[in-house]
Amino acid sequence: MNVKRLVLALQVATAVLSMTYGVMFTMLDDYRDEYGISESGLGLVLAVGFFAAFVGQITLAPLADRGHAKRMMIMGFALVVVGCLLMAFGTTLSALITGRLVTGVGAGMSLPALRKIVIVSDPENLGGNMGRLLGVDVAGFAFGPVLSAVLVGPFGLASPFLVISGAVVAVLLALSRVSVPETPTEDRPPERFAFDLLRIPAVAGGVLLGVALFFMIGTFDSLWAIMMEDLDAADWIANMGVSLFAIPMALLSPYGGRLAQRKGPFRLGAIGMTIGAVCMVMYGYLPTAASMLAVFFVHIMNDGFTVTGAPVAVSMAAPAERQAGAQGLLGGVQTLVGGVSASLAGWSYDHLGRGPTFTISAAIMMVCTMLGLVLAGDKRWATPPVTTDTSVGAH
Repeated sequence: MNVKRLVLALQVATAVLSMTYGVMFTMLDDYRDEYGISESGLGLVLAVGFFAAFVGQITLAPLADRGHAKRMMIMGFALVVVGCLLMAFGTTLSALITGRLVTGVGAGMSLPALRKIVIVSDPENLGGNMGRLLGVDVAGFAFGPVLSAVLVGPFGLASPFLVISGAVVAVLLALSRVSVPETPTEDRPPERFAFDLLRIPAVAGGVLLGVALFFMIGTFDSLWAIMMEDLDAADWIANMGVSLFAIPMALLSPYGGRLAQRKGPFRLGAIGMTIGAVCMVMYGYLPTAASMLAVFFVHIMNDGFTVTGAPVAVSMAAPAERQAGAQGLLGGVQTLVGGVSASLAGWSYDHLGRGPTFTISAAIMMVCTMLGLVLAGDKRWATPPVTTDTSVGAH
């Protein structure tokens, strides 16, 4: 399989895997009514999936740098299928938690391996490829709830998971027959985990850009609907927020990725976070839903062009033989920060109010961004090299 077809196949795989994260969001009331599972129990099911993905990305992703990228990817796909089937036919809280746990681990171990393969297969198009991966990742997550909303009514609770399982199996069979680049034996890192990569200042700087981004996302996602209700906005405005956020990311990320490669990922990420921080402050003090919606459209366009800054920065700063570990580290930290910021935002909104909550969030974003630029050092305005050492074996 040539490089373009391989990258396209991996983009499809990313979209399918991402659907597993979002598919349950429109099914929570159905699980409550059908199986009598409480809201707190269903919240635990959702949380377990993200925590499992965090653990998988931090602990298992580095194995892909030790000559096991294809194996980790295929095993991760297989675990996703098992987890989806458990959720399709599970009727108890414990069964759903187990299924979500298995699915999260599977996605957490396969996605960084998949990204590593894309990075080392086509380094000349690093930015565009990473942008496309991010775009289909977001699109898959956003399409998950749509899939369940369409299928559950006529076909039952199991149907979305069965459809996703079938799609993952098809991708698994297709990719199991192709050769992918692996790290040569002499270059395989001995480190079991990827935390040591944070000792590389520019890697830590790229991760901080990702922290700023996901602190913003966690705060916004958890508060948008609540803010709209408090401002007596129409229901469609409250409901569209998170879903509409995904559209420009999916459409503009490939262009943003290429822009990051041409102008420099740290530069692009810092500009994006600065504009995002200004928008966050405005959310805190604008008096009407209409004015907030106008800022929202500026915000989502900005994010669509700039969110690729962090993954491209980390890829540029990390050694070629440590790409899976680096992407897993970034993804794991972002997942954790998004969950923590969402929890803190709810508490802050209740106790401090809207203005202080969004101002604090913007301040944290800017502190992380400035620290990221400082740590980037001489890579602060650098662009990824057009070519990198890709002397890897195929398996």
